[in-house]
Amino acid sequence: MIIRLPKFEDEKKISILIAKFREELKELKGIKSSINIEQGREEFKEYMEAKYPIFVVEDDRKELLGYLVCRIDDSVVWVESLFVSHDSRRRGVASKLYEKAETIATELGEDTVYNWVNPNNDKMISFLAKREYNVLNLIEIRKPWKDEALIQKINVSDHEYNY
Repeated sequence: MIIRLPKFEDEKKISILIAKFREELKELKGIKSSINIEQGREEFKEYMEAKYPIFVVEDDRKELLGYLVCRIDDSVVWVESLFVSHDSRRRGVASKLYEKAETIATELGEDTVYNWVNPNNDKMISFLAKREYNVLNLIEIRKPWKDEALIQKINVSDHEYNY
């Protein structure tokens, strides 16, 4: 397993992974969709043009198993997205990628990496908890969008929110 920076010739493979990531996020909201590779391609190009730190994991057969995208605001490191293909999960791929984000934060003199996580993304929340990320920083509260189907209730302290 090799962790490396992406190359422009990785565009198609990374675009597919990004599209799968976006599809999974929609599923967390109860939205059925198919992967949109073109949208994944555009997102990859935006990351590259913005010079966001991006890392990919490659196996012995040169297949991409997952990716990590960070955004840096001043010296604050945010994980924009972290995705590992289904067949490669539970093999340490995400941990190795996440270590890259933590290394960047340390190099910038910071103690932590910040993460936006859907409140029902139990897999990511568990992953972060194992890495001792357990401080709730902020929550985003908004009105429902027109025709939005809110399918879940989430409790934070004594408050219940639609999700």
